[in-house]
Amino acid sequence: MSENQQFALTRPAYVGQAHLVVRDLPRVSEFYQKIIGLSVIEKSPSGEVLGVNGQPLLTLTTSGNATRAPSGAAGLFHTAFLMPSRDDLALWLTNVAQHNVQLQGASDHLVSEAIYLADPEGNGIEVYRDRHPDEWKYQPDGTVSMSTLRLDLQELYNSAPKATFTKAADGTAIGHIHLQVGDIPQADAFYQDVLGLKIMARYPGASFFGSGAYHHHVAANIWNSRGAQARSETMTGLSGYSLKFNDKTALDNAIAALDRLEIASERQSDGIVVKDPWGIGLKLSA
Repeated sequence: MSENQQFALTRPAYVGQAHLVVRDLPRVSEFYQKIIGLSVIEKSPSGEVLGVNGQPLLTLTTSGNATRAPSGAAGLFHTAFLMPSRDDLALWLTNVAQHNVQLQGASDHLVSEAIYLADPEGNGIEVYRDRHPDEWKYQPDGTVSMSTLRLDLQELYNSAPKATFTKAADGTAIGHIHLQVGDIPQADAFYQDVLGLKIMARYPGASFFGSGAYHHHVAANIWNSRGAQARSETMTGLSGYSLKFNDKTALDNAIAALDRLEIASERQSDGIVVKDPWGIGLKLSA
């Protein structure tokens, strides 16, 4: 695992895995296997757990009453898969080209290089690699300089190792999760004041929250979803995701804030389950 990928995962908190509700389980699962390079770890009639090298990253479940979420609903903007190196990202790009997958964009964000696409049910996906944190520029207030510049896909493609992509590189992880929410001040209050993540960057209509000086583990925007209300249980898309804590104090602080503000949460054997203001599930665990 490369040092810069370690950076995202060794912070006080980081994203563990995501859970999507889908209508066509076999089709969506095949996409994540063939195009993203995930492998099936567990299978049941109603769902599958996919991951890399035995590490679960994505749970897909379906049910007979799953209803397609409207585009302006709160939920997922994209799940961001973090590749261990630029070579891994370039080799993955050759796989996308071979399968003629339509890309939605490609950006140099200064801290990272990112490629955007969607799964067959329209769930957004980012596949990216981080630049080394030594190359990031921080402002005096601790925020990080990010931008959206054009990424030269041809140059990236040409730089790929002479190999055939068979599966996502060992060490691939969910580097961050980007949400559609109804209101940014409300998102700031929950993700910063309750969960203890720091606002690392702001764009018009978006906040980027990170732990331990990472550019962002969670982002929230209102670009398509201003005023969105809480999700219904049966909606397709992002049912929830997990935040894992390397720092027990950070986890204890988040739990204390939930209790203090009387935000409903459920203690389970493997963590604390809570919902954000838009009904997106979160599991907090050490």
